[in-house]
Amino acid sequence: MSLILNIETSENVCSVAISKKGELIAKKEDAEGMSHAKLLARFVDDILKENNIKPSELNAVAVSKGPGSYTGLRIGVSFAKGLSYGLNIPLISVGTLEALANAANKKHNTIICPMIDARRMEVYTALFDNNLTMVEKVSAEIIDKNYQQELLKNKKLVFCGSGSKKLNEVIDNNNAIFDFEIQPSAVNMIDISEKKYSEKKFEDNAYFEPFYLKDFIAIKPKNKIF
Repeated sequence: MSLILNIETSENVCSVAISKKGELIAKKEDAEGMSHAKLLARFVDDILKENNIKPSELNAVAVSKGPGSYTGLRIGVSFAKGLSYGLNIPLISVGTLEALANAANKKHNTIICPMIDARRMEVYTALFDNNLTMVEKVSAEIIDKNYQQELLKNKKLVFCGSGSKKLNEVIDNNNAIFDFEIQPSAVNMIDISEKKYSEKKFEDNAYFEPFYLKDFIAIKPKNKIF
């Protein structure tokens, strides 16, 4: 049996879900903003108690590994690692873009381009075929009207995730499909975390770190001149 706690904190949504044998049992989510430090532990405690599950009954903890918000990823991964270590259960990581593509794949049978909003006109993105095979690796891209135009000449692409709204503002192509409803959620992780659990694809708790894609840059405020 697999009883897995899934945690998603890569963007504004703080989301936890419990799955059993790959099926959703319960979820808790808040999309009001970056309140992960305040909400995550409470959500996990609540969802376990509400479903009469003892922490010791969990078989694994899965966490969204990024890319995404530096702070959000750090909070989620740190919590998951602590839980994994304390309960002596496996730690599973799930790519944020892969989880988005997994959700889109259930609705659209075509190429999927999940996008995570970064700074200005930049997004973190990748490309997946309809078998959820990654055909273009994760990268940071600057969005403009020419983005993926060669591929869009002959194929339909589904763009989803927070970054897709940027693209929708600058692109005009009938083969471009936008699904703004698909956003980061622990529910989207379940299929992937279950598969990794069955294949024993676990992370080394001591050395695992989030996939930030870019180094975190702390911007110092400018000195005021008046």
